[in-house]
Amino acid sequence: MTKQERSWILYDWANSAYSLAITTATLPIFFKSVAAYNLDSATSTAYLGYTNSIATLIISILAPILGSIADYKGYKKKFFTVFFLIGVLSTSLLSAVAEGDWILCIMIYIFSVIGFSGSNIFYDAFLTDITDVSRMDHVSSVGFGFGYIGSTIPFILSLLFITKPSIIGLTKVGATRLSFIITAVWWFIFTLPMLKNVNQVYYIEPSREPVKDSFNRLLHTLKSVKEYKNIFIFLIAYFFYIDGVSTIIKMSTAYGLDLGLSGDTLMIILLAIQIVAFPCALLYGKLAKIFSTRIMIFVGIIVYAIICIYAYFMNTTLDYWILAMLVASSQGGIQALSRSFYGKLIPKEKSSEFFGLYNICGRFSAIFGPLLVGVISQITGNSKLGVVSLIILFLIGGVLFLKVKDPKIAAI
Repeated sequence: MTKQERSWILYDWANSAYSLAITTATLPIFFKSVAAYNLDSATSTAYLGYTNSIATLIISILAPILGSIADYKGYKKKFFTVFFLIGVLSTSLLSAVAEGDWILCIMIYIFSVIGFSGSNIFYDAFLTDITDVSRMDHVSSVGFGFGYIGSTIPFILSLLFITKPSIIGLTKVGATRLSFIITAVWWFIFTLPMLKNVNQVYYIEPSREPVKDSFNRLLHTLKSVKEYKNIFIFLIAYFFYIDGVSTIIKMSTAYGLDLGLSGDTLMIILLAIQIVAFPCALLYGKLAKIFSTRIMIFVGIIVYAIICIYAYFMNTTLDYWILAMLVASSQGGIQALSRSFYGKLIPKEKSSEFFGLYNICGRFSAIFGPLLVGVISQITGNSKLGVVSLIILFLIGGVLFLKVKDPKIAAI
């Protein structure tokens, strides 16, 4: 494995600490029990869903045009760096949120999501620069796999402080605030190799009016549906099925709390997910070589449809453990192979523009899943119905994905 590939993979190791602590585990618990302690359970879950939708809407609007500009020589790393720093700084600022200050918590969280999601646009786009088509499945899967392991190290340290805060002379709430700083520091340190060793290889020569020309190039791409038909069919399918995946990841902790699980139990379960997801992500990459990337993505879609059905019948902690292991079996694989599958479809010199579209589908679609869960949870007072409704996203995504040609076939 090359230095560029290892450095690129380390960013998954770095920013996955945010995915676990902020997106999935610590922040949702902190929000519901501290920042929004004075709100009822269904309302706080709904507000968290609305917040995810607002943040996603903002990054979705920015993604395509910024991606188009980033295809010019030297711009990709600059944009990556700016969004990465926004994410790290806002994550650390979450430590300043006081009890009942749910509005401030929401505002800072939105900036952290923008930084995290924005940096991922350009990180994903670098996949075409750091490796070749034959290695994309492997490199992408290893990135996701090591991301799960990397996220567990700061999470275990944070979990130790949160469950035993007396060892560092803090309260449980104080230890939770410290965990946000630990996450930000981890994210920053392990991004340094990416900043040092990964560079843009494929690019478009800059023009005198880069913003105007970027708009024109983006409009041309959007109008060239026939030329890029296979890519656009994939993007529409991805729009639906990845919405369900991201919503389950974002809302799983709030859902577990609504079922009556304790915060400590949920953190242990989420830690187990990270550990199990590591070999499963690598397994998806290996199976893709045997059965094809396309087939393994479809397997992931089927698993998530089963998860939605099973969630409706959950009542006990054991049920949640079973659900968690089902999620762990496929969440890394479906995301890693979707990224590499798409990387094989697109023109390399326009990778940031196309990954901007990829992320706008992934992020913009993620507005509807949390919104759906939030609205139904608030109206019915039953979170189960919100989760079950997500199955339609996997059904639509799966049917559309069946129409997507394999990159090798599409290139003929």
